Amino acid sequence: MPGDDARLRAVVSAVADAADHALTLWAGGETRVRQWEKVPGHPVCEADLAVDAMLRERLAAIDPEAGWLSEETADTVHRLGVPRVWVVDPIDGTRDYLRGRPGWSVSVALVENGAVSIGILAAPARNELWVAQAGAGAIRNGLALRAGDRSILPGARVPADQLPKADRDLVAVDKPNSIALRMAMVAADEADLVATVRWGNEWDVAASALICTEAGATVTDALGDPLRFNRPQPVAFGLLCAAPGIHAAAVDRLAPRAKEILAKPAG
Repeated sequence: MPGDDARLRAVVSAVADAADHALTLWAGGETRVRQWEKVPGHPVCEADLAVDAMLRERLAAIDPEAGWLSEETADTVHRLGVPRVWVVDPIDGTRDYLRGRPGWSVSVALVENGAVSIGILAAPARNELWVAQAGAGAIRNGLALRAGDRSILPGARVPADQLPKADRDLVAVDKPNSIALRMAMVAADEADLVATVRWGNEWDVAASALICTEAGATVTDALGDPLRFNRPQPVAFGLLCAAPGIHAAAVDRLAPRAKEILAKPAG
């Protein structure tokens, strides 16, 4: 496996090439790729599969010993027995991709012993490339990122189409379909808070979790507990990504809702 700097350059190149391929298939906002639903309400298209295959080949060449966890590949137990795992969402925000909107991204993380060591997010329709390496900070298009210094929750900027009545003291800002991009907005001080209270997959958030933490934001599950990656069931309940000065207040608001949902019987 190449050294850290060479490895990072190789991963960035692989993700950028895959994102360019996705952009070509997107055809300037009028995608003509075949699409279907994996399950009701969860669209997938030929571009998801093409980018997934391209990334798997390129990333395996960079680190042949690493495991693989991707939204578009059947999961296996092999990844649990290796120290490093690629965690990939070939197109996060497929709905925006299919609608010809730019709020989609290609998300790739390298997880080592449960923690993200490299996080890359490419949003070619927005001309954005986000890169983070553990302990080395985060950049977008070469410029260093820093989360905001907001210290009070009311007035916090949240990427949302509309806010629930209980959260009307917050401020809605533009919401890309890609949750990875919504999180990255916190890293770039374009939003202060992203929160969910539902089960979510590791591939949706792994890369952006590192981008945000390296930019100084705080990222946890909906109860305020740290995220761990490459778990046997690669999911977590909810997400709370926030400017550090409002994270505790956001947990105080969100955790009771999360506990109420978790207490309800399944089915």
